[in-house]
Amino acid sequence: MTSAIDTQGLTKRYGRRSALSGCTLSIPAGKVVGLVGPNGAGKTTLLHLAVGLLEPSAGRIEVLGHRPAESSEQLARVGFVAQNTPLYASMTVGDHLRLGGWVNPTWDEDLALERVEHLGLDVSQKAGTLSGGQRAQLALTLAVAKRPELLVLDEPVASLDPLARREFLQSLMSIVAEHGVSVILSSHLVSDLERVCDYLVVLVASRVLVAGEIEELLASHHRLTGPRRDGLHLPPDWEIIEETVTERQCALLVRHESPVHDPAWTVEQLDLEDLVLAYMGREATDGHKQGRTLVGAHS
Repeated sequence: MTSAIDTQGLTKRYGRRSALSGCTLSIPAGKVVGLVGPNGAGKTTLLHLAVGLLEPSAGRIEVLGHRPAESSEQLARVGFVAQNTPLYASMTVGDHLRLGGWVNPTWDEDLALERVEHLGLDVSQKAGTLSGGQRAQLALTLAVAKRPELLVLDEPVASLDPLARREFLQSLMSIVAEHGVSVILSSHLVSDLERVCDYLVVLVASRVLVAGEIEELLASHHRLTGPRRDGLHLPPDWEIIEETVTERQCALLVRHESPVHDPAWTVEQLDLEDLVLAYMGREATDGHKQGRTLVGAHS
C-alpha cells in the first residue's frame, strides 16, 4: 500500500538554522494518524513540506507516492487546514465556496453546500464575524470539498473551546466514515487524539521516537512497580522507556512482547498521554540515546 507520507533524511534549513533535520518516517495511508511532539520538534515544517508550501533543503519526501505539489492533480489529492485556519475576513462564506470551486478542479459543490447547511452557517456572513469553531469548520469544509485522498490538519483545534473542539472532531470522524479519506492530525491535545486516531507518531527533534497502531502500542507498553532488587535481569525483548528507582521501590515503563510472569511486579495499563509523555520525557533526559537499560535488558 502507498504511504500517505514517506520521507528519508528530510531536512529544511533557514540559513544556519534547521527547522527539520534528517527526518525519516513512513506514515501509512488509510489511517487517522496523530502527530505529536513538543514545540520545535518539526511537526509544522513536516506538514508544510508535505502539502508543498515549503521545498526541502535536503532529503526526500513523497506524499501518496509522488512529490508534493508536483502537479495540479497531486495538489487536488491533498486537503490542508493550517493552525490558524486562514480565511479571508472580508469575504462571505459563500464567497469562500465560490473561490474553492474556482481553484479546485475536483471541487464538490453539493458536498460543500450540504456541510455549510448542516453546520448552520449563513452563506452571506463574512468570515471575519464567525466564531473560532465556525471558522475551523468552514476551513475543514473547504479542504473536504476538494474530495482529497489525504487530509492534513495542523493543530486545527488548538484555539477552540472544549465544545467547539468536540464538534470539530465529530465532524472529522463523520468525514472519515463517509468518504474514507486518510488523515494526519497534528495536536498537543493528546486526549483529542486518543478519541479519533488509530495510529500515532511521536516526533521529537526531527526524530520519530515511536510510531504504530495506537491499540497495539497501548497493549505492548505497561508500567511495572515492584521492590528494588540488585542485579535485576529482564527479558531481552523488554525496552525500558522510563525508570524511577528509590531505596525500596523500582518503577519501570516498559515496551515488551513477552508476558510478565514475575509476581513481584504490579502491572498497570497506560493511556495515550502516559505513553506520549514517557517518550518525550526520555528524549529530554537522555538526548539521542536509545533509553537507559538495567542489567540484562536491551533497548
